[in-house]
Amino acid sequence: MEDSKISSKKWYVIRSVSGQENKIKSYIEYEVARYNLEDYIEQVLVPTEKVVVERNGKKITRDRVYFPGYVMIQANLSGEIPHIIKSINGVIGFLGETPGGEPVPLRQREVNRMLGKVDELSTKDEMVNIPFTIGETVVVTDGPFRDFTGTIEKINEERRKLEIMVKIFDRKSPLELNYTQVKKI
Repeated sequence: MEDSKISSKKWYVIRSVSGQENKIKSYIEYEVARYNLEDYIEQVLVPTEKVVVERNGKKITRDRVYFPGYVMIQANLSGEIPHIIKSINGVIGFLGETPGGEPVPLRQREVNRMLGKVDELSTKDEMVNIPFTIGETVVVTDGPFRDFTGTIEKINEERRKLEIMVKIFDRKSPLELNYTQVKKI
């Protein structure tokens, strides 16, 4: 019996209220623990990606839901489990199910593509694709030298750093800053 539970776990997509994906994931995990369904529900996943946004003049990194309105679940949906999940506040239903029918699992190639995308997003190192060139004039937007203007002397792509020459008390001084700490003039 134990092996059949594990071998029959498939990936399903739950349609949810957009903007509440993480809350719904928490609710599902709570219900799994409450009803001791760990043998049936292996993982609940909300794919996210890192994005850089500017707030109040500062650049910050935050997670953004990659598939708004959807939560992925790897489970054996037998017995009352689909009903328990659908009764969670904010869950609309399962993607692809027909009224009164069973939830439709994802095809293996869809799962591979989805999980490959999730891995790519989680390992992607905040790639802020800001093309700077040596000799370009920039203004510092963050840190103790905020609002200083300088010229790019060196670019270190690997470390994602810039060496900028700024004038401090009429003397040129080099600064090493992240790409996100400067902006083009």
